[in-house]
Amino acid sequence: MDFPRNVLIGHDAVQRVADVCKSLRFGKKGLMITGNDTYKAAGSLIEGLMSEDFDITVRTTGNATSENVDEIYDLAKEKNSSFLMAVGGGSKIDIAKMAAKRLDVPFLSIPTSISHDGIASDRASLKSDTGSLSVEAVSPTGIIADTKIISDAPYRYLASGCADVISNLTALKDWEFANMIRDEELSSSAFMISKYAAENIIEKCNIIKPGLEESVWYVMRPIVASGVSMCIAGSSRPTSGSEHMFSHALDVLRPETALHGEQCGIGAIMMMHLHGGDWKRIKDALDTIGAPTTAEQMGFTEDDIVDALVMAKDMRKERFTILGDKGLNRDAARNLARKTKVI
Repeated sequence: MDFPRNVLIGHDAVQRVADVCKSLRFGKKGLMITGNDTYKAAGSLIEGLMSEDFDITVRTTGNATSENVDEIYDLAKEKNSSFLMAVGGGSKIDIAKMAAKRLDVPFLSIPTSISHDGIASDRASLKSDTGSLSVEAVSPTGIIADTKIISDAPYRYLASGCADVISNLTALKDWEFANMIRDEELSSSAFMISKYAAENIIEKCNIIKPGLEESVWYVMRPIVASGVSMCIAGSSRPTSGSEHMFSHALDVLRPETALHGEQCGIGAIMMMHLHGGDWKRIKDALDTIGAPTTAEQMGFTEDDIVDALVMAKDMRKERFTILGDKGLNRDAARNLARKTKVI
């Protein structure tokens, strides 16, 4: 099991970036992976803070695609980089995870926003023309979450991150179901940590609000815990089930229409209904936080939701969930979305 060794959360936490790199015994040459906006938000500051003690190369990049991972890998080899730094959102962190695994070097995760629970996990989401694929990578050696920087990002990202963690509840239902029906191995430690993360977000939903830096502090701990549960399980099982398969289907049908966590949150509402669980509790928590609970709020049509529900079973055929092997037909899918008031 591979876990982050140093997790620093707080106001102006990024000011200690050089000290963290020294304590983790990184080498002198590092490669920063960032984007144009995130470089302005934090990358430029970090580059300056690191310049006295480290030789940092900065590369801006885009989505987590095979081509962009290859580019970072080649550049790191060329520069003889001994560590990577990801400064940005999920795509930059995913690129760093995959490149660091290939290079066999450590990397530091410095999120500028939190739209999902991947900042601490050893899984990455690889984008392609056919949707997103969850792949094995490495967890960050360290995480620096500056609550001021993250709170300055649009609140929508934080709400999406909360929705992604809340959706653990249906992923865990699916895992229990697969354990019962298919005798799939289940890690009780990973299960409990994932459940703690989801329940913690729901319990604190009333104090997670826009423009409140403390909200980031409350969200960061369960976000990290959710990622750690995947490290323990050795897969995304504790955090990804039928609700993620629904999200992946939406990615294929209508790419980049909504955020990953937003889609998983709505998926969790419907999948919890299929499990016979308290789907209204999930919906109420998402409403309170300010995450979408309807197709219209995300920019999808009724047919988009129905199509995605029907297609969901094919997204990860090796993963057994409440959808079973045959999934939902169109009438059942439409009825489900209407009963849960998603459409």
